[in-house]
This record gives sequence, structure tokens and C-alpha cells, in this order.
Amino acid sequence: MSDRDEHRPPGSISVLIVDDHPLFRDGLHQALMLEDDIRVVGQSEDGEEGLRSARRLQPDVVLLDINMPHMNGLQVARQLKAERSNIAIIVLTAYHDAAQVLHAMRAGASAYCSKDITPDDLVDIIRDVARGQYVVGNERMDERTLETWMQSSIEAMSGPYIIDAEEHFIPLSPREMEILQFVTNGLSNKEIAVKLRISQQTVKNHMTSILKKLNVEDRTQAAVNALRRGWVRLQDNSNNNP
Repeated sequence: MSDRDEHRPPGSISVLIVDDHPLFRDGLHQALMLEDDIRVVGQSEDGEEGLRSARRLQPDVVLLDINMPHMNGLQVARQLKAERSNIAIIVLTAYHDAAQVLHAMRAGASAYCSKDITPDDLVDIIRDVARGQYVVGNERMDERTLETWMQSSIEAMSGPYIIDAEEHFIPLSPREMEILQFVTNGLSNKEIAVKLRISQQTVKNHMTSILKKLNVEDRTQAAVNALRRGWVRLQDNSNNNP
């Protein structure tokens, strides 16, 4: 048993909050402080810091925004689950559609919630995911039920004419997300290749994969899709010339 476990109150749930809005973070913290069985062990303001904090603090549950600088929430979720499979991740976001929910759950989230959720409902979900349950909307699921739900959701969204429905819901790789950020900020394949020190053909191959995974036809649609979901952010390129 670690020192951290020895000093943990019996039955308590440790929570890390990762969101780039200070007022929202503080509001969550204040609400959770009212619960005897929940302890907020830290706050982080961006994805990279959140990943470092989760590694250091080893929380039971991470409350995670999607739209953040440096690393978005889906990237953080995938990395955390790859490193520690028993961590529970609750995605809190202002953007909601069926595809986004599916992307989040496939990235490793245990629950997907709107940011206008009531404190009482959020506390219930924190307790549920800490016990190993999964929550989508008002539905509580075990792991097997979640797998069935994801498969049926993929088939429903992809339609009967998609040869490999799951390919459209494979999360983007870190390199693909990096390239998509550059595309969103208007860089050409040549400029991206120079920045990443890879060939233009490699960039082109990544773009083909991105378009297929997002089920869009061109770079503009990919950029709009990613911006709307909060996966990337517009940045000032004035001081970022290759």
C-alpha cells in the first residue's frame, strides 16, 4: 500500500479537474467539497498539465474538458487509459452530438456529460464510474453493455453501405491530431512537412487517413469538424513561420 492510500479516508474518491476555465474549475471544486466521500486532489488548466498531474496524483476519477490548449481531452483520455486502465474519466463538454459521444467513449471515457449538468447528478456519476460503471445520458452500463452500445451506435451512424463502419470512429492518432491543428490554421502540406520534418507524401498519407476517419471530403470540412468539436483551436501564426 502506498503512502497516498494509507492517508486516504475509507471509501473516499479522489478527483482531478482538468479544464482551462478557472471559474468552471473552481465551481466544480466548491461543489465537490460538500461531499464527504469525494476529495479534489488537484486542478489543471490544459491537457499536457492534466496528463502530468494525473500521473503524479493517481486520481480515481478525472473530470476532463475536450476543448483545451496543447492537448485536447480525447488525446488525454487515450493516453491515460493506455497507461492506467482502471482510471475513470468523465468528459465534460459544452458540445454534444452522437458522434462526439461515441468518439469520447472509444477514447476511454467512462462517462460523457454536458457542462450544464447539475452538481447532484455529477456527484452520482462520479460515484458510479468509480465503481466501474459507464454512463451515457441517463443510462448506466457495465463494460459488456457499453461494447454492445458502441457497436450498435457505429452501425446506426455509418449506414448500411459502409464496408468497415468502425474505421470512421477510430480516434485520430497524436500525429494526425497535430497535422489537423496545422491544417486548421491554414498551413499547406509543404509547410506542415517542413515543420514536422517529414515528407510531403507522408503528410498527404496522414491527410487521407484523417478524412476517412472523420468521414469528410476535404481539408476544410475536416478543420470545421475539428473546431466545432473542440479538438483543435485557431492560433495566431504570425510568429510561426517555417
